[in-house]
Amino acid sequence: MKTVSVIIPVYNTEEYVEQCLNSVCNQTYEALEIIVIDDGSTDNSLKIIEEFINKDNRFILYRFDERKGVGAARNLGLSKAKGEFIYFVDSDDYVPNETIKYLVENISNFDLIRGKIKNTYLNSSFTITFKGLFNPKIYDEDKYKLIINNSICNFLFRREFLIENNFKFSEENKVYSDLFFLIPVLEKSKQVPFLKEAVYFRRKRNDPILNPSIRQYDPKLKIESFLNAYIELKDLYVNPLTQQFLDKQFLNFYRKVIVAYFKEEKNIERFFDLLKQAVKKINLNMLKQYDFVLNREIKTIYYGEVKKYTKLLRLLNLLRDIKKGMQSKTQLYIFLYRRVFTKLPMKDDLVFLESFLGKSYSDSPKYIYEYMIKNSLNYKYVWSFREKKNIPGPAKTVKRFSLRYFYYLARAKYWISNSRLPKYLDKREGNIYLQTWHGTPLKMLVFDMKDIYSADPNYKRNFYMQSRRWDYLISANQYSTEIFKRAFLFEKEMLEYGYPRNDILYQKNNKEDILEYKKKLNLPLDKKVILYAPTWRDDEFYGAGRYKFSLKLDLDKMKENFEKDYVILLRMHYFIADSLDLEPYHGFAYDFSNYDDIAELYLVSDILITDYSSVFFDYANLKRPILFFAYDLEKYRDKLRGFYLDIENDVPGPILKTTEEVVSAIRNIDKVKKSYERKYESFYNKFCSWDDGRASERTVKKVFGINGDFDK
Repeated sequence: MKTVSVIIPVYNTEEYVEQCLNSVCNQTYEALEIIVIDDGSTDNSLKIIEEFINKDNRFILYRFDERKGVGAARNLGLSKAKGEFIYFVDSDDYVPNETIKYLVENISNFDLIRGKIKNTYLNSSFTITFKGLFNPKIYDEDKYKLIINNSICNFLFRREFLIENNFKFSEENKVYSDLFFLIPVLEKSKQVPFLKEAVYFRRKRNDPILNPSIRQYDPKLKIESFLNAYIELKDLYVNPLTQQFLDKQFLNFYRKVIVAYFKEEKNIERFFDLLKQAVKKINLNMLKQYDFVLNREIKTIYYGEVKKYTKLLRLLNLLRDIKKGMQSKTQLYIFLYRRVFTKLPMKDDLVFLESFLGKSYSDSPKYIYEYMIKNSLNYKYVWSFREKKNIPGPAKTVKRFSLRYFYYLARAKYWISNSRLPKYLDKREGNIYLQTWHGTPLKMLVFDMKDIYSADPNYKRNFYMQSRRWDYLISANQYSTEIFKRAFLFEKEMLEYGYPRNDILYQKNNKEDILEYKKKLNLPLDKKVILYAPTWRDDEFYGAGRYKFSLKLDLDKMKENFEKDYVILLRMHYFIADSLDLEPYHGFAYDFSNYDDIAELYLVSDILITDYSSVFFDYANLKRPILFFAYDLEKYRDKLRGFYLDIENDVPGPILKTTEEVVSAIRNIDKVKKSYERKYESFYNKFCSWDDGRASERTVKKVFGINGDFDK
């Protein structure tokens, strides 16, 4: 059996490298020499590699003391390889267990063969089995189609072919190193077979901010690297097919990356001279197959007319935006927001507010607003809602994503929200954005999360873009401050005042007010209240922002045991799209999922049942019993999210896995309360001590620059 040398450069991929190495050593084709090059990793990658070396003698490790780049690492691997075949794997990717076998069996007399690359965000099975005979597709003059992704991955090469021609990766070009290897390889190869059954999973990392792959590098570096590669390769390789491929790659890169980067006109001068050098290399006859607009842009660059090019691009960007704006009503409104409304004068006395993506009149934005109108502050207010709502005070209300929504967002100096505003909302100079957030974190957040299982694989990138606009972020306790700074990469001002939404828990926690809230909610006045408020599961969704939820709390058993003394209120997370059918539990179970203000539900509740929702941090201000119905604790903690707290030891109530355990805890609630008394007190001191009923006052005075005591 002929040996395949698998070359794997590694740099700071501790999150992925174990899966990558497992996928290689579990190949059904066992005659492997697995060469791992640690490119100066500063994380735990080397430790993980060494574990594989200790248990599998096919692994060979080489190291650079400091990072030299993927090109240098691959060149080192090539120089050390002894196998008849060479195969490259990136350390954040993985390979189904039959792939190398399929490639070896189908390379025939060719010098190389290429398999199929599938892009992915998440872990997948290594096993993809095909039955029957394979029939590789043979590429000849169209062989350059095989490298339009500029990647060496999932090619199998004969080592003798590589040695004879002394093919090398660029060690200077940090982003497009592979092209310097692939272009001469294809020039020397008349035909290249492609086998779709030989699959390779190429991971698109979910954290392009803190841990980007080469493909996710900063646009400045990508543009500089690409232009330099294009200029150099055009001079080195004059084969017409190569020249044509390079020109097409350049024009595609220009349209997709450079034009987008040049929307900020200050970026044009930074790259114009280098871009001009590149354009001078183009075969201008190729432009005939492209549209008039691209021809005009390229020729303006060709003649070095930077001012004319800037004006032209400004006009073309406007026309492109108009064209995009005509695609839908929402796109038209976004166009008007960016191109018209944000050019109008900003209104210094206008405050725009939104809570939970416009779903409710609630949370900290509500209490900040009510504090401001109670004290007759000289401001005007606009609230955003998905559906029409009647709210107290002088505020205008607008439908979320309506024309008026975009108009008032553009004109308002102040934005107040407890969730993220859409990423396409460009923030104006002088605009002040108060992010109140919506809870003390138990679950891992954003950049503390390793993998993303939600409906949005771009979650981290989008969150980063949106959170750069925040000027202030509210924190309820020191614990939250530390997490928010790290998990949100937040470097502006943290308002350590407690949560405005919790003011009501101190101002209205008396028998008279609680009785009034029960009447308002149409609850029986002679029964105690259980509030069940679970969170959503990241991996159970219909689509972005629309999560499924399967009710695991057995309402039949709850009704059977507690109907005489209690009612139960169900409050699903605002992300959950499913509605509850509670008709069989009429008079016992009430669905308050769409009720605006959960704080009012806290006040009327005698017991809270939750799981991993942050509601228990707020509810603890009332010092009432909390039960944790965590039926899927191991999955949620170990796979989906992970926790900041040791939930089994730190939370102020028992962890319950079944409805029977919940029933038992409620039957013995006084004993439960007594047994957790000391832990509850410690929990309260750590997480609730900043809340005192005056967080709204402190927040308003800081954000709006108001001095003095004017609270009535």
